[in-house]
Amino acid sequence: MTNPDIFDRTLRGKRRDRMLARFADHDFLYRAMLDELLDRLADVQRDFSEVLLIGCPDGRARTALEATGKSVVCADPGFAAARAQGGVQADEDALPFADDSFDLVIACGTLDSVNDLPGALILMRRILRPDGLMLAAFTGAGTLPRLRAALMAGEGERPGQHIHPQVDVRSAGDLLSRAGFTMPVADGDILTVRYGDMLRLMHDLRGMGAGNVLRSRPPALRREALVAAAEHFAAAADSDGRTAEQMAILYLSGWKPDPSQAQPARRGSATMSLAQALKPRH
Repeated sequence: MTNPDIFDRTLRGKRRDRMLARFADHDFLYRAMLDELLDRLADVQRDFSEVLLIGCPDGRARTALEATGKSVVCADPGFAAARAQGGVQADEDALPFADDSFDLVIACGTLDSVNDLPGALILMRRILRPDGLMLAAFTGAGTLPRLRAALMAGEGERPGQHIHPQVDVRSAGDLLSRAGFTMPVADGDILTVRYGDMLRLMHDLRGMGAGNVLRSRPPALRREALVAAAEHFAAAADSDGRTAEQMAILYLSGWKPDPSQAQPARRGSATMSLAQALKPRH
């Protein structure tokens, strides 16, 4: 029995495609995530020849990877986004690639709205070759607290769910382990962005394809609720009239198991007890 979709797959793809024309005006979050992923990749002391890049709103990631001699296949939930990069349209929990196809999988900015995140991670591990690396970045728990509070205040006693459910860093780490990755790492960072008004923030979210794509999304805000929300958002402004909003970015990495990887010591193989190890030295 499969779980029902939380997110509207068709709408998600359309929103990805719709953002393309003016994405460069709203790409600050994607740029921050991509730059960090490329920095982390540069710290890995091994070569990766064949790469799957998930999330292709423009060509900068592909260009950067190909500049280092890598062969890149692009995939994106949006049909037009994928086609613009010569790639394939696909949701992350339904990737159409054979097992052991890539040395490296990079997912930048999309996993926050995939229906089956555990399944997506399992698929990414399966399509990696042994000792292949997965790197991912997406927004998680703690994202948009000011906007969330403003919308709740604006709608009063029965607020709708305008912001997606979010994964925290501990849960993300658990999912990596459950998906079968070795050496799993999950950590996070906060990107703070300051806005003069709430509508500008919402405009940026639409421009980066981050609008609400929940299947059970509520109706659009009534005018009076929107005005009340904007006033609540403005009330949190600093002395310069700008309100600080935050994007909590999760970074994940994990390796596909391979016999060549360092293995943890066999349980019970220690030659010294914990009590002995903790004794003070004289």
